[in-house]
Amino acid sequence: MAMVSVAGGGLLGCMKRPAGAAIAMGMLPVNLPETSCHLPRVHVSAEREIRTVVGLRPFRPSGFRVAKEMVGEKVVVHNYGHGGGGITLSWGTSKLAVDLGLPGHVGPVAVLGCGAVGLATARLVQEAGFDVTIYTKAMPPETTSNIAGGQWNPVTVYDDGALTPEFSKQFVDAARYAYRRYQIMMDPRYGIRWMRNYGVSDTSWPAPSHPGRPSLIEGLQPEIKELAPGTHSFGNRFVRQFDGIIVEPPIYLPAMMTDVRIAGGRIVVREIRNLEEVRAVPEKLVFNCTGLGAKALFNDAELTPIRGQLTFLLPQPEVTYATIYENTYMFSRRDGVLLGGTHEIGDWNLQPDMTTKAAILAKQAKLFDGMRDC
Repeated sequence: MAMVSVAGGGLLGCMKRPAGAAIAMGMLPVNLPETSCHLPRVHVSAEREIRTVVGLRPFRPSGFRVAKEMVGEKVVVHNYGHGGGGITLSWGTSKLAVDLGLPGHVGPVAVLGCGAVGLATARLVQEAGFDVTIYTKAMPPETTSNIAGGQWNPVTVYDDGALTPEFSKQFVDAARYAYRRYQIMMDPRYGIRWMRNYGVSDTSWPAPSHPGRPSLIEGLQPEIKELAPGTHSFGNRFVRQFDGIIVEPPIYLPAMMTDVRIAGGRIVVREIRNLEEVRAVPEKLVFNCTGLGAKALFNDAELTPIRGQLTFLLPQPEVTYATIYENTYMFSRRDGVLLGGTHEIGDWNLQPDMTTKAAILAKQAKLFDGMRDC
């Protein structure tokens, strides 16, 4: 989930060999094990913690904003407000944005923001043949995109009650384009890989889709199925399996910046604090990818933070799968085992909460300490 690697090893054919056990140093694992009976257990304990961080997702109840407006003589195309789907949808909403802004434009282009959305926008601008300059307050690893799980799953993007037919189409178009784009970027230098996911529950599933999956994009996570008791490592719990994509921000974001620079783009560290400074940039077309910063910069009263807290444990290279258990999740990445699951709307506090951390660790320990081979 977003709070948001191609593989160096092949699929493991030995039924009793843990997935990922033969990962070469520095390579990124494939996580499509042939059996769910012998999954390696995550070792959950406070002593294994390496860091706890907090990020703020930029959420709008009506969904992300892709729209064009004039700011003085500048054409500004907005591309922000992705909630928990920033990395997931970045290529898709950027495609919507450039299709809206580039036709008829002549000359260089500015992008505000250097997170996943800004970088994807810049690359699509370059692929269309335009020069680009990114203006940013912070560069990776200091961007919000760095504090994200990176699971391809566009959750917490909109409120169901605020959904309109117009936004639904934008959402589906963005999700489909992003899903295809990540599939053709499965190179180790991008930190993108396929990963097996297990939705785990103490009670039976009420519906055929896995928890958190938006019904608008049912077809974008293949091979979803329920696992019968005795065919998985989670004991007597109810389990749904599906295959998805994970994007590892510490690898992906630097690679994207390198691509921007190789293609002739510039990255200028400069905070754009008000509309006068927007008008002052030399480019006549500006893509606004400032995330939560758009609240003050463009006076978006609807934009609000959703606070997410993540705890990282020491890496376990043999663990290459992900879990969703009740209100928590686990993603295994090269930089550590990520534990999360908090969604606190309207909370701007960036300080980690120790009570929250203890609760997440306890819930995860309950899950993984109960694992056994079948």
